Amino acid sequence: MGIIVANLFITLDGVYQAPGGREEDPAGGFEFGGWQAPVSDDDAGAAISAEIERMDALLLGRATYDIFSAYWPHQSGDIADTLNRVPKFVVSNSLRDPGWAGTTVLPDAPAAGRLRDDYQQVHMFGSGVLIRSLLSAGVLDRLHLWLYPVALGQGKRLFDDGAAPTTFRLAEPARSFPKGAVSLVYEPAGGVQTQEMAET
Repeated sequence: MGIIVANLFITLDGVYQAPGGREEDPAGGFEFGGWQAPVSDDDAGAAISAEIERMDALLLGRATYDIFSAYWPHQSGDIADTLNRVPKFVVSNSLRDPGWAGTTVLPDAPAAGRLRDDYQQVHMFGSGVLIRSLLSAGVLDRLHLWLYPVALGQGKRLFDDGAAPTTFRLAEPARSFPKGAVSLVYEPAGGVQTQEMAET
């Protein structure tokens, strides 16, 4: 059985909205689109590219799919070639005719979980709402946070009110990059337990 890996570019205050550009996702009057590039570097970029090369299928939520499908089919190079080549899956109740070649529409998180029967590494990017749905359904195997040294004070956050309480364990050693970004790979490890510190 394969795994589903969610890759998320995220700020210190948990914002994942529009890391790539000003027009990527201006929902809610978001003012900081394109926050990732100034705090990225060649080493971080190479690590992200290596992660993309591992995938044999791409899974996205609807909003991220719309962003990707408007951009990547018109690009070339290693990342674009991989994204355009691999089978793509989008979880949506409203999309009927996806325009990006090789795309299949899935109805819900459990259906996305079944991709592990056919693929070794199903990777996600962005798609915070879908990440929360996969966690709730128990079908997300790894959460790869690319944490950047910036706090925005506004924007879409991965874990907002109503997120499923979850404990995670570090699955790989943390890796840092020259401009301060950190790669953190976690696996879900069950619910949240509580205990008084004096009892440890």
